[in-house]
Amino acid sequence: MTRVSVIIPTYNRAHLLARALDSVQAQTQPPLEIIVVDDGSEDETAALIQQCYPTVRYLHQANRGVSAARNCGISQARGEWIALLDSDDEWLPERLTKQLQLAANAGDCPLVHSDEIWIRNGRRVNQMNKHAKAGGWIFQHCLPLCAISPSAALIRRSLFEVVGLFDESLPACEDYDLWLRICSRYPVLYHPEALIKKYGGHEDQLSRQHWGMDRFRLQALDKLLQQHHLNDDDRQAALAMWRKKNTILLKGARKHGNQALIAECERRQQSDIGHHD
Repeated sequence: MTRVSVIIPTYNRAHLLARALDSVQAQTQPPLEIIVVDDGSEDETAALIQQCYPTVRYLHQANRGVSAARNCGISQARGEWIALLDSDDEWLPERLTKQLQLAANAGDCPLVHSDEIWIRNGRRVNQMNKHAKAGGWIFQHCLPLCAISPSAALIRRSLFEVVGLFDESLPACEDYDLWLRICSRYPVLYHPEALIKKYGGHEDQLSRQHWGMDRFRLQALDKLLQQHHLNDDDRQAALAMWRKKNTILLKGARKHGNQALIAECERRQQSDIGHHD
């Protein structure tokens, strides 16, 4: 049996966590282990795990953010594969079975993901074309925005030894950063069937807590462009996206009179020549 460790980071989501855990326990191929990493919750999360899910490995840490929580779980995992699940999302019953079958048939690919069903404020909504998922060498497809959902990702644990873990310095877009690092080096597998339900619209989502998400995508691109493994086409595409996002961010900063962000964007523009080429 393929060994899968499920990592669920959570923070004050006891009211949602049970749905996520039930969806893992309902898998047609059970995982090796389920690890819940509690990122400093002050609600009933610990009691929920103790009373209702005694087989779940429960790890608690001071509040350090989702990246630190995921990294904690990955560091403790025993499985060959890491399956991520955000505590507000839900897997369909054959999520692991179908992704593992795809991985077994493809051989050496280090990441598998799938399509997803979007639920916003309790209602199913259609994704826009820009959110379309894909497989293969998708690095350039990943440049505009996050093209893989963490809750749909099945990742070989050994991959983190090559590309590193989630960047704990990023308060948001940490998944965008990781997918760029992975997809710049490897092709990925994609299952076109929706295998997860991705929920949105609640107040504690990172996208609601942080304005100007492109600030963090620019940090990820800046870091990537300083590395030397990109081929020429990918480097030029990444640089073009870096410039585009900085220009848009600068325009918005000037419109709203955000002097600190204006200075940051202008500094980035001045560093462009010779910095990345």
